[in-house]
Amino acid sequence: MRLEKCWFCSSTIYPGHGIQFVRNDAKIFRFCRSKCHKNFKMKRNPRKVKWTKAYRRLHGKDMTQDSTFEFERKRNRPERYDRNLAENTLKAIKKIDKISSDRQKHHISSRLNTGKVKRRKEAKNELNQSIHMIKAPSVIKEDSSLTLPKIKVKVSQTLAEENQPMEE
Repeated sequence: MRLEKCWFCSSTIYPGHGIQFVRNDAKIFRFCRSKCHKNFKMKRNPRKVKWTKAYRRLHGKDMTQDSTFEFERKRNRPERYDRNLAENTLKAIKKIDKISSDRQKHHISSRLNTGKVKRRKEAKNELNQSIHMIKAPSVIKEDSSLTLPKIKVKVSQTLAEENQPMEE
């Protein structure tokens, strides 16, 4: 059973499913559903359409480089059947699948952590800006830990600016 990839969205196409389009130069395009086929006919770029795999990979939402992707590559060279080789291959597929799913989980969690840090930083800034809504101003003045330290900066004026009258 040969599983094909959709040209537009990169999802798998099972036998008997999808649409196949052959261009005049004999290039074959396979689509998983009419949505992909219509987008192709409208000459949309899959890298700019948000729901495609190409967009997700380009914008860092999916993993792009991993050694487990090498095993998913399509190979057109036929192999002679060997029972031991088939058993070992099935065992390896399970291991590789587990490894790739673990790496995918790690990738997702690391992406979520950056969002957590960003949200926490924004919340801290908002709290510093609107502390007067939570605490009374008299309490803030008394407790120095609730306010940021004020720094005095000396600003020097040049002599030319002092003597010049204002222009109208």
